[in-house]
Amino acid sequence: MPLTYLLTGSTGGLGSLVLDYFTTHFPPAQEPTHGISYAASSSNPSNSDRFTSKGIPFRTVNYDDPSTLDIAFKDVENLFFVSTNTFDVEKRRRQHLNVVEAAKRNGVKHVWYTSLAFGGLESDSKAAVQQAHYMTEDMLKESGINYTSIREGFYTEAFPVFINWYPRSKTLYLPSSSGKIAFTLRSELAEATAKLMLKGGHDKEIVLLTASEPVSVQDIVDVINETTGREVKIEIVDPETYVRLNAENDIGGKAEGFFRQLVGWFESIENGEAGFTDGLMGEVLGREPVTPREAVRGLLEGERDYTWHQNYST
Repeated sequence: MPLTYLLTGSTGGLGSLVLDYFTTHFPPAQEPTHGISYAASSSNPSNSDRFTSKGIPFRTVNYDDPSTLDIAFKDVENLFFVSTNTFDVEKRRRQHLNVVEAAKRNGVKHVWYTSLAFGGLESDSKAAVQQAHYMTEDMLKESGINYTSIREGFYTEAFPVFINWYPRSKTLYLPSSSGKIAFTLRSELAEATAKLMLKGGHDKEIVLLTASEPVSVQDIVDVINETTGREVKIEIVDPETYVRLNAENDIGGKAEGFFRQLVGWFESIENGEAGFTDGLMGEVLGREPVTPREAVRGLLEGERDYTWHQNYST
């Protein structure tokens, strides 16, 4: 029997939320009624029980092991392809090529790839992290597979890691602060992504899912101060000083290389590459997405000392 949707990244942040949407709206036990079949996946087969115990089929998907992909992609109609999170571009290239080749080899009908929103709908961003996404989009185009590349807005929930903010931070040392960022709630991105896949279409297209307005880092700091009564300040420093000060004093213990990566991000943000928005997300959701200011305010009202896991090295 064909599997309508195979969802990768099911133990990750975005992937688990996409799976939640499916299980909420299409309970596995009611498959004969709604006619939609889907399976969760993970690179670690030991995760199987956490899904199968709830009646959710499971397949092992290890991007480094094509043999697992050939088994997992058998009879799959729609593949939700979550990009790997490594900063090693060559490793990511190999992993993504394995996925694309296996999808073609096994006759997957539509690949839904999660990309990033640097550069909006254009493909001219200079951000190093975006190059891997362009590379994967090229792989999909050259393969001849039907695909949709979903360029997703930057997670609002991750705002602390962008600006290296912690609840006890007084001064944020940044290389710039005026560029706009289309921060978008990950929870809404997951809902919109699931709805987009279920609706179908957008054949061999690049689409953009973002909130309706971008904000600057200063805007975010203003919301932090307004909501929590803090008096956080931004101090603009040159890139080398930014790397040195943050690496030497980082509460989360992140390495110098992490901050060097972010220098490029800030350059792209300052050049306007992160501020693109699009109305598609609102159309798919059937409502206006939560604005970045509202989202950050909501996070801090829910938890004054809000933190984000990626701000910590362990």
